[in-house]
Parts: sequence; structure tokens; C-alpha cells
Amino acid sequence: MSLSKQLLILISALFLMIFSVNFALSVGNIKDYLEGESKSHAQDTATSLGLSLSPYMTNPDDQVIQSMASAIFDMGYYKEIRIVDAENRELVELISEKRVEGVPDWFIDRLPMTSATAEAEISTGWNLAGVVYVTVNPGFAYLKLYEQAKSAFYYSLAAFLVSISLLVFVLRMTLAPLNKIDWLAHRISEGHYETIHALPWTREVRNVAASMNTMSQKIKTAIASLQTKLDRMGASLLRDDLTGLYKKSVFETDLKPLFAEHGDAHVALIRLDSLSELVKEHDSAAIDDLLSRFAKLLQHTADSAAHPVKPYRFYGAEFALLIETADQGIVEDLLRSLAVDIAQLGEQYRKPDLVHIGVARLNPVGSAESLLEAAHEAHEQAQLIGANSYFIRAGDNIARDITAWKSLVFDCVDRCDYSVWYIGQTAAFATGALLMEEAFIQVHDRHGELVAIGPFISIAEKFAKIVDLDRGIIEQVVHHIRDGHLAHSIAVNLSTRTVRNGEFRRWLEILLKQSPIAAKQLVFSLSAYAVAKDVEAYRDFIADVHSLGGRVMIKRFETQSLSAETVKRLRPDFIRLARDLGNGVCDSAQKHVFVQTVQDIAALMDIAVLAENVQSEADYQTLKAMGLAGASR
Repeated sequence: MSLSKQLLILISALFLMIFSVNFALSVGNIKDYLEGESKSHAQDTATSLGLSLSPYMTNPDDQVIQSMASAIFDMGYYKEIRIVDAENRELVELISEKRVEGVPDWFIDRLPMTSATAEAEISTGWNLAGVVYVTVNPGFAYLKLYEQAKSAFYYSLAAFLVSISLLVFVLRMTLAPLNKIDWLAHRISEGHYETIHALPWTREVRNVAASMNTMSQKIKTAIASLQTKLDRMGASLLRDDLTGLYKKSVFETDLKPLFAEHGDAHVALIRLDSLSELVKEHDSAAIDDLLSRFAKLLQHTADSAAHPVKPYRFYGAEFALLIETADQGIVEDLLRSLAVDIAQLGEQYRKPDLVHIGVARLNPVGSAESLLEAAHEAHEQAQLIGANSYFIRAGDNIARDITAWKSLVFDCVDRCDYSVWYIGQTAAFATGALLMEEAFIQVHDRHGELVAIGPFISIAEKFAKIVDLDRGIIEQVVHHIRDGHLAHSIAVNLSTRTVRNGEFRRWLEILLKQSPIAAKQLVFSLSAYAVAKDVEAYRDFIADVHSLGGRVMIKRFETQSLSAETVKRLRPDFIRLARDLGNGVCDSAQKHVFVQTVQDIAALMDIAVLAENVQSEADYQTLKAMGLAGASR
């Protein structure tokens, strides 16, 4: 109940209590007054009638006595007039049971009034001739009392309504700033650190509003500082310390959207095969200088290329170029130019045969491992060609592979010929209990052999079967939750095509409304790099899932794919760090600071942070001490 309603009810109750007491006292006083007036009136009438009858009481049978009593009685204000002589013989008895109209019976029953009776002696000379008794009709007193009570009630009611109206207006004026403060609190909880510009005039509320403004700005400053720190640390984690080139983990991340979107690209694996000999001839400073100069050469080649080219340093003497083009001629031109530059660099160190380059074309039904394996095989062929040479491995029959994969994917999805397994058990650091599992499918070909899931998902995405596949997996997961009465959550991976599909969204809405218990344990897992490509679509999807009671996790999080600012806009329930970030965090100060910063930002936004596939016990305990929600082993 709102504060305005509470105050309104409280003040109304106080008004009602005061009014009730005042009304009861007022009616009681009026009643006492009317009773006193009735008694006085009865006494006056009795005295006056006694004096008037005194000359006629010498003859009790005189008709004037009857006439005078009747004349007064007929006025209608009296219930009874009796006249008796000195021997108490009744001379006149006039009685009326007339009721006064307009007074309800319940009023008379609730406020009983005694009939005022008065008497007066009638004298003839110095002798007592008789006694007159006068009883006033209480109906007239009831009528006046009822009219007074009605007037008091209606005036009080009108005053109450006017007071309530004024009270509502005043409360709205007074409590309006509290609504702004409430709005600001909600905005802060949603990650929007705004301020109240028009401060309220009430001193106490003004102080609260000013404090809220200060808190909002401090949190905003802290978040901005953490985000800057996170971006800086994230960038340093992604790049090699010596050369400044991106690491192998970035290369693997860059390949994922290319596989998912069936992009065209070549990977050139570059190895300084003469490095082992140079190490024997030069000191470490000279070797570091060589590697740095070689990295600048690769960066210059990438910057000068007409197509997107990105250089990487994997480790030691192994480098790579990701060339986003399907045109082998363009790749050859780039490598010929690069070979010339490498030869010039080699001459400075008296090594005419400095490197060899192996090139493989990206196969959309392949994987990062198979692509690098092909590049390594091409590198071995380049070593046989000559100094600073390159070899481009002939592409497989990609069209034939895709046709075979398409047939397998359509057959499996249409017949639901796949099984759902639950892997990646994530334990909660706080309790040690199972927090979450991840749904994972296994597919077998016609010969009963396990199929690589990466190419299977990629082909399903390419030919729009991924929506049906995701629906089938969700249905099996919901049945698993119901039948197993699970207490932990199940993460289900969704593709971009599925998230964008309007029919799927409508189907999911119906499913979650029919299964509210299962909805609470479903966690829709979204890849960070996919979210970054269409933030608005994913923001709408996350908002819909939250409205239906479901939850969302962004997995493989690192700042290269998704910024902290974007996470603030999306407000997922979970963030799962990229696998590389959780491993080695105990020994790497950079990783430690990065993960701790992610945790600090997530805590302010009420987001749980998880780690994936943590190998060592030391890393596991370090992540636990940082305050993360859980991790898988």
C-alpha cells in the first residue's frame, strides 16, 4: 500500500473518530436540552392551566373546566392532560397517542426520551380544589432532535469530503517528490544513473532527494571507472605483451562468427623457423627486437591490404593472418608482397630463409582445429618449396561436403533424431550445490558414428533448420525439468536466427506461460559475439523472457566481443566468462584484475558471474574468493 493511501486512511480514521465522538456528544446535549425544555414547557402549561381553572373549581361539573383543558390539549403538543379534585376524583382525562411523522423508528429506539410530566395545584381561596397533570408529547422533541442530528451529520459529511479532497491534493503535492525518488531508485537499479533536477521544498524529503542524487552520481562514476578499467585490462589481455598483436584466443573468437555465418576467409600460419638458430646467436633483447619488428611488418601488411586482414601471435615463433576473402589470387598477391618484406628483414639478421607460410581456406563445415591442422600441413609443404616461401592448400570439395551435411541435418531435425545430454555442471560457490547444467545434443550419422556438433549447428543455421532444432531441444529440456523435479537450472543455447524468429517467440511465450515452474529453471544461453552483432534484437528477446519468468545468460564474455556498457543495457541474469579467463587467474595479475572488475560491475547490476571449465584447484579457490556465483570444472 502506498504512503499516500496509508496517510489518507489514517487521517480519515482520526477524522471519523473525532467526528463520531463530537457527533455523539452534540446529539446527547441536544437531547438533554430538549428534555429540559419539554419539562419546563409542561410545568408552565400546568401552572397556567391551574390558575385559569381556579375560579371554576367551586363547581367540579362546570363544562368550562372541560372546555379549557380541551382547548389547550387540542394544540397537539401534549400526550395527556388530567384534572382531579381534592378527593382525587378524576374530572378531566384527555389522552393522545398521536405520533409525529418524519422520525424513523430506529432513531427513537436508539435515543429514548422520557415524557416530561408536570403538575400544578388548583386553589379556591386558601383551599386546595384539585390538581392538574400535564404530559408533553415527546414526538416534537424527537422531530427537533432528528432534524438537528441530520443537519449536523450532513454538515460534517460535507466538511469531511472537502477535507479529504484538500488532503488528497496536499498529499499529492507533498509526496510527489517521493515518487521521483522512487523512480530514481528504480532507474539506478536498472543501471541508469540519473538525478532529480527539481528538488522538493520539504526539508526532509529534499535531503533524501539530494542524497539519492549524490549516490547516483557516485555509482555512475564508479561504474564508469570500472568500465574504463575493464576495457583497458580486457584489451591488454587480448594482446601479446611483446608484439602488441592479438593472441590465439582472439583468433578463435574471430573464427566463430565466420563459421556461423559461412564467411569466406583464408588463414595464413606463419612460423619463424630460423628462430631457434637466432636464439643461439643473439641475446634476448635482440630476439625480442626481431619479434617486435616482424609483428610490425605483419601489422603494416594488414593495414595496407584491400580486404580485411588481422594479424595474431599464437606463441613463440608462430604467427597468423586471418584474410577475409575467398579470392586465392588476392591472397597470393598479399603473400608475395609479405615474402619480399620478410626477406629484407632476414638479410639484416643474415638469415635469408627466415619464415615459411602455410595457408588454408576456411571450410564452413569444418572447425577451428581442422582449419589450423590444414594450415600446419600447408606450412610443411612450404618448407619444401624454398626460402620464405608459402603454400596454399587446395580447398576441399566444400559444395559436396555441404550437400552431405544438409541431408544429414534435415533428416535428423525433422525426425528429432538426436539426444540431449546435460554437461558442464556448474556448482554454486556459496553452497557447493549444483547451480546449473548445460543442454548439449549428440547426433549420429547413418553409420552410427558421432557427428561433430560445430558443423552440424552451422549447417542448420545456414539452411534455417536451427529454429526447429532449438524448439525441439527446449521441449525436451522442459520435459526433463518436469519429470525430474529438478532444483537446479538448465542452460539452453539459442542462435541469432532463432532469437529473431517471430513465430518462435510466440511459441516460446505460450510454452513458458503453460509451464511457469519450468520457466524459472530455464536459462537461455546467448553467445557474446552473436549478441554484439544485433544488440537491439537480443535486448527485446531478453525483455520478453524476463516478462515470462525465464532467465538469460551471456556466455564466452570478454570485452572484445561485448562491452560492459552493452551488458548494462541488456541486463542478463548470468554472465559466463570466456574459458581462457578463468584458467590461470591465480597466476596472472592481469586476469585477476579483469575478472575482479567484471565481478564488481556485475554485483552493482545484480548479475551473477560464472566461470567455465576451471582446471586447477588454485584457480577455483581464487574465483570463489572473488565473489563469483559459481564455476564448472
